[in-house]
Amino acid sequence: MADPVSAIRNLGPAMEAACAKIGIQTADQLRALGADETYKRLLISGLRPHFIGYYVLHMGLQGRPWNDCTADEKKALRVSFDRIKADIARRSDVAPSGIEQVLDEIGVGEKR
Repeated sequence: MADPVSAIRNLGPAMEAACAKIGIQTADQLRALGADETYKRLLISGLRPHFIGYYVLHMGLQGRPWNDCTADEKKALRVSFDRIKADIARRSDVAPSGIEQVLDEIGVGEKR
């Protein structure tokens, strides 16, 4: 039997449920996709971006505790995180969330 997503260090039931929502059922599937592609898919599914969650995923896939991320690693990961968020924001097939969704609902959001 395959290990669940929560078998990866730092990842618990919430990440396991979020991954299941995007079709990732096992730790091996998540490892094969990698942190960036997994996080991108999570954002497309409607997950709210959260930098700590992003680097926790990276640390977990490296088998490291989440708080083992060095300042230099965080700087590099922040660049990747911001790039992923910007790429998702430019996509026309991704529904807005948060305040952007509310603005769209009342008719004053960005024209897509």
